[in-house]
Amino acid sequence: MKELNQLPPPGPDALAHSDAMQQLLRAAIAQAGGWISFARYMELALYTPGLGYYSGGARKFGEDGDFITAPEISPLFGDALATQIAQVMRLSARHLIEVGAGTGALAADLLIALEALNILPDRYDILELSGELRERQAQTLQARAPHLAARVRWLDALPTSFEGCVVANEVLDVMPVHCLVWRDGTCIERGIGLSGDELVWIERPLDAQLQAAVQVLPVTSPATGEYASEICPASGAWVAEWARSLQRGALLLIDYGYPRAEYYLPTRSNGTLQCYYRHRAHTDFFIWPGLNDITAFVDFTATAEAAFATGLEVLGYTTQSSFLINCGVLQLLEKRGRSDSADYLRAARALQRLIGPHEMGELFKVLAVGKEMGEPLLGFTQGDRTHAL
Repeated sequence: MKELNQLPPPGPDALAHSDAMQQLLRAAIAQAGGWISFARYMELALYTPGLGYYSGGARKFGEDGDFITAPEISPLFGDALATQIAQVMRLSARHLIEVGAGTGALAADLLIALEALNILPDRYDILELSGELRERQAQTLQARAPHLAARVRWLDALPTSFEGCVVANEVLDVMPVHCLVWRDGTCIERGIGLSGDELVWIERPLDAQLQAAVQVLPVTSPATGEYASEICPASGAWVAEWARSLQRGALLLIDYGYPRAEYYLPTRSNGTLQCYYRHRAHTDFFIWPGLNDITAFVDFTATAEAAFATGLEVLGYTTQSSFLINCGVLQLLEKRGRSDSADYLRAARALQRLIGPHEMGELFKVLAVGKEMGEPLLGFTQGDRTHAL
């Protein structure tokens, strides 16, 4: 983690934006009686219309933003993912929904790759709540795939009924989480209050819903000190919504995370929650709200359990490396030209970031859940880790 004094200071406009976000947070805390959960804080800081991190106008993705996602690293990510999407659409319907489409780079890559595979979706929907990001996505599509841009439309909510494929790349990690602390033989919730005008941590007993949820977690209160971690009921509720909507097809969920047994290891006693600001990770969650991304690793066991409990089948779970290799990413690299050419070498270096065990290859996982697929999914033919969930 970077020390806070190493964070580049925001400009005057950005500081004014964050000040307005802080005023809104103080008002929300006061209205709630002096305390809100961290999940509520995270929801407001990320998604408040016009002020939240994902709803404001600042650049977030890419070299000039706060972080880089796989589609910005290499189009090989989308090219390989397209082969899995093609299989799902052949088995269900030619309808593709991308949740949280970022810059639009993945949408452009997928459309171009699916066109080459002769299985373009009849409809490519993007579920995106940020108006600024919708505009950027439309610009990307017009620049990179103008002849396919007309197939894309933007949704404000999940469809009531759907057949086809859903892709969510780095979506689950920004769903609001509750912060928990095990200490002195009990578990309590860590939320946000005020000391004067300053945001501060305040702890409270668990409510009945969280009390029931923590019973399945493999955590015991330490003999000395404390153990801190998170839980994300929002991700389970989100998957349950898709279960009600999906008639036939699959959800491909790509994110960094662990199965439950690894998520709550005794050595991971500070949890997984962190902020990203201009490619620097830090853990001061109260500095410049509205300007920082806030993320937590995904408990893929909880996600898979929520899917199964609401009628979806777990179709596969593996590392991003295994998934992309199963989908033919190495063969796609070979098509970039001679192994000594500049284009090939650039593509190979980028691919190493996607599949390298010390890069994104092992940290990121792919979970597929769905209904009525009828055959094993291509991306999980080797290295499936469903047994670890």
